[in-house]
Amino acid sequence: MRKSIFILGLLMLAPFGAAAQNAMPEVSPPDSVPQNGPTQNGPTPLAPLPPVAPPHALVALSAVFAPNDPQPIRSSLDWRVFSARTESDGSHALVAESKQAEPAFSLEDGDYLVHVGCGLAGVTKPISVNGAPLRERMVLNAGGLKISGVMGEAPIPPARLAIQVYLPDHNDPEAKLIMPSLRANEIECVPEGAYHIVSKLMDVTPGAINATNSVIYADLRVQAGKLTSGVLRHRAATMTLKLVNAPGGEALANTSFSILTPGGDVIRELIGAFPSLVLAEGEYVAIARHDSKTYQATFKVQSNQDRDVEVLAQ
Repeated sequence: MRKSIFILGLLMLAPFGAAAQNAMPEVSPPDSVPQNGPTQNGPTPLAPLPPVAPPHALVALSAVFAPNDPQPIRSSLDWRVFSARTESDGSHALVAESKQAEPAFSLEDGDYLVHVGCGLAGVTKPISVNGAPLRERMVLNAGGLKISGVMGEAPIPPARLAIQVYLPDHNDPEAKLIMPSLRANEIECVPEGAYHIVSKLMDVTPGAINATNSVIYADLRVQAGKLTSGVLRHRAATMTLKLVNAPGGEALANTSFSILTPGGDVIRELIGAFPSLVLAEGEYVAIARHDSKTYQATFKVQSNQDRDVEVLAQ
């Protein structure tokens, strides 16, 4: 009985095994897998490396008027940084510039020339940058120069003053003109030293500006780190010219005037019924020409006393 059961079990298992063999799919050989390393076309090129930036360092700059000044200059500075290497034409390449009071530049390692200017004053200093932060304090050895004018007790408007600044020589106070037009009441930065000042009072009328014969001279010395102020006093007045037939009479039109010094030097020539001009304190001769006739009168100018000058047609 046990033998029959065993044979039946074998008969029942046989078809399942055969079906399993028939159901298995055919497997194709795997494709070739690429491997790392050289291909048939040669080695794979490497990507180029990014350029390496040269070393830089931060250079902080400041300037003072005098060596003992505790505070740096806060305005009116012009900074320029040049390469220390000389070009073929003898110049130096400009590397950086700024108008800030205390600029900071990021500079490559190397040698440089730093220049700072303030008005007419300036100084240049060589520096070397070696990868570490650097702080430089520049000494200008300069001071401030301020010129103003008064007539009587009243200040003269800047537009009525023409101020020139000279560097004097041993025997020539006007040896070198360094500032042809210093504006009155404004501070100018200049190197420490002696200066010769020439102030001319200007005659300002609508549509015209003429220099008068009121000229004031002064010699000043500017000290480093200090403001030197000069107040120049002009002594002049405005004269209005008239050719009249009688004192207090009506001015005659179409009259030409010449103003001369007592020595005969011509100061100014004008045309009109009652032209005016500014004259320095002193004595003068007025010559009037009208209808082919010439008349003259002498008059005196006193500071700050404006008045009419009448020439009688007699």
